[in-house]
Amino acid sequence: MVFSRGRGRGRHAQDGPADLESREQEVVPEPMIGPYDVADAPSGVRRLDLGSLRIPAIEGVEVRVQANPEGVIQQVVLANRGSALQLGVFAAPRTDGIWDEVRAEISESLRRDGASVQETAGEYGPELRATVRTPDGGHTELRFVGVDGPRWMVRGLFQGPAAVDPAAAGPLADALRGLVVDRGQEAKPVREPLPLRLPKELAEQAGGATAAPARPAADTGPG
Repeated sequence: MVFSRGRGRGRHAQDGPADLESREQEVVPEPMIGPYDVADAPSGVRRLDLGSLRIPAIEGVEVRVQANPEGVIQQVVLANRGSALQLGVFAAPRTDGIWDEVRAEISESLRRDGASVQETAGEYGPELRATVRTPDGGHTELRFVGVDGPRWMVRGLFQGPAAVDPAAAGPLADALRGLVVDRGQEAKPVREPLPLRLPKELAEQAGGATAAPARPAADTGPG
């Protein structure tokens, strides 16, 4: 938890009634936003447990997963009102984040393919906005967001209205802020995707289908 420090006088200064009220407000918790590491995640939140990712239940957000017959997930997409957020989570070094170099590589790759790319400042720092050609000759807008955590990185790809206007992301942005990453303790190569799996009951329901909607389950703590 992050606290803000009051600008009061020394702790032994004589206080009047107004000073006492000021002292009560001296230390105020500041809200934190995710994605959270599993060790720091708020408790009492309903989340869908996909292994390395735990996705909060947000009203209006549909979770779509693409999985193989063994329940191993290849793709996670959140959808809301014509916008989508594709999520990926990757291993990172213990000390340095990797979003800067990943962002540069995404930008270079997009430009090579003829896309128009611009780096802008967003809620989590530098992000990319791109206009890319579609197979039918049209264009679509993309917005890439990256968040470096302790030994992990989350990459989000917004499409639809949320790619053009971050204010339109609404519930999708809330889902990203409430995301929890369970990196695990195993050593993994940098940039390797962290494992994602359907919960057992959902894997059985999917019955080998390549895609299935996912429902959040209760998750009362970070462990």
